[in-house]
Amino acid sequence: MKQNKLNIEKDISVHIQFLKRYNIFPLHNDALMLTEALKSLENSDMNETEDTGKLKINSAGMISQDANIVSENIVSSNPVKIKEFKNETLNKSEEKKIISKKIENDNPDFTEVSKLKDTVSNCFKCRELSQLRNNVVFGSGNENADLVIVGEAPGADEDKQGLPFVGRAGKLLTDILKAINFSREEVYICNILKCRPPENRNPLPDEIQNCEPYLFNQLKLIKPKLILALGTFASQTLLRSKEPLGKLRGRFHSYEGIKMMVTYHPAALLRNPAWKKPTWEDVQMLRAEYDIMNNI
Repeated sequence: MKQNKLNIEKDISVHIQFLKRYNIFPLHNDALMLTEALKSLENSDMNETEDTGKLKINSAGMISQDANIVSENIVSSNPVKIKEFKNETLNKSEEKKIISKKIENDNPDFTEVSKLKDTVSNCFKCRELSQLRNNVVFGSGNENADLVIVGEAPGADEDKQGLPFVGRAGKLLTDILKAINFSREEVYICNILKCRPPENRNPLPDEIQNCEPYLFNQLKLIKPKLILALGTFASQTLLRSKEPLGKLRGRFHSYEGIKMMVTYHPAALLRNPAWKKPTWEDVQMLRAEYDIMNNI
């Protein structure tokens, strides 16, 4: 129990340090992560005396019923007052000042993709993924592209090279793009997750929540006219849908006002060649819409 408590305290401290370093980039689930950690901490013996230098937080007041609120100091452009979280108990008046800002996917404006990339490259929100990764796979291609392609997560080859879609599935994606007269240099390619899940397992819900704001900012900066979502996780995440891919494909959807087409992931096509025909139909529709938008 004591070791578990120390682990929780360490997680909270590391997260606050992250926020201190990147307080200009609040993630919409910061409050959720801190709240859950504080709940766990509350379940331990909060009345015992901590040694000097250990993190002490009055969780009774800090834990809000609204999991989407976070310290105003954390999400503002002002420096994080980390001392408020260390070695002191916050009274109610202080708590009211701290727990005051709701996060609703309202991320701050980044002016350059490179600055966002620097932030993402130093992300440690997902302990398992950040410890096991070789490289953060941020994305690649034309940062002013009219078409952005969004996949699920990096694989082994992507993790080694730090680039998206460079393995067998990546080669197939390149061929698909070429078939509809696109080069990889014309488009922008990225994933929902920026780190490889171990053994290429499916992304976990909390991992998707951690990474989604990064993608939100990428798309906000690139401002594409069209999005092509590859596979179930990319499609369901962007559309906030639980519908199977077979029902989502074959028509255009909208993501933040951007037209979006859904189709099968190239990795799935390698396993099931029968899906190549519907994928070809989808990307032809995508190309036709692109040509209309650009008066081609």
